[in-house]
Amino acid sequence: MKQFGGPVLFLDRSDINTDEIIPAKYLTEISKQALKPYLLEDLKLEGFNPKTDVAGNKVIITRENFGCGSSREHAPWALEVNGIYVVVATNFARIFRQNMFNCGLLAIEMDRKSIADMFKTFADKDTECKIVINDDGTAKVKLIAGSLSKSYPFKLDDFEKALIEKEGWVGYAESKY
Repeated sequence: MKQFGGPVLFLDRSDINTDEIIPAKYLTEISKQALKPYLLEDLKLEGFNPKTDVAGNKVIITRENFGCGSSREHAPWALEVNGIYVVVATNFARIFRQNMFNCGLLAIEMDRKSIADMFKTFADKDTECKIVINDDGTAKVKLIAGSLSKSYPFKLDDFEKALIEKEGWVGYAESKY
């Protein structure tokens, strides 16, 4: 199973669309791996440089409506090949969110107050994230920066949990059919 968690990349903007996640000019690539160097290449955000800020991060925390725009599996693929298996946001474009789970990735929705607290408390620090998914259906995002740590609960339904456990739709389908 994928390891969910690690260093956090804070992207303080709403409405980051799929063209910013992976530009359309790369959609002709025939392997997921070929997408790797182009993740967030077109994202315009003050102080953000995709060439230096993406590498090594495993979790993205952002604002609202992540993955809006054109529907394409390439956007979660580009995250996956860069080792980013978790995106935490207030909400996601519906198709993008399902594509994340179909790829065995976590698209975690949090209320605005929790997201605001994450940015206020952790965005200016080297922050690690741990994802805890319990058998009883409870789950939390735990953020750690030095001696500071906070946990934020989230919901994961049974089907989403099954997709994560089977590393996506293909693994889930193979186990069921």
